[in-house]
Amino acid sequence: MNARDFKENDIPYFCWDRELTAGQLRMQLRNAMGPEWLKLASWIMREASIPDVWAFLTPHDVKKHLAELAPYLHRRRELWQYLIGTWHELGRI
Repeated sequence: MNARDFKENDIPYFCWDRELTAGQLRMQLRNAMGPEWLKLASWIMREASIPDVWAFLTPHDVKKHLAELAPYLHRRRELWQYLIGTWHELGRI
């Protein structure tokens, strides 16, 4: 399954609780630091389908920050830990 091609002016389906375009979301991710980035990234990881997460985050960023992201992932924590752990074991990241 491939990630959607979110154009800059598209409002992603998972932005149901905030009015952000894909371009604005990418810019916020680039400019955010520390807890602000973690909250934004984990929100995407909770709300978007897994393939669509990659339109905004990289697997390497997720792996690098997984321990810090984990408390914000709630019901999807184990899924992301399994996914990233498996990819790491397989040498994908």
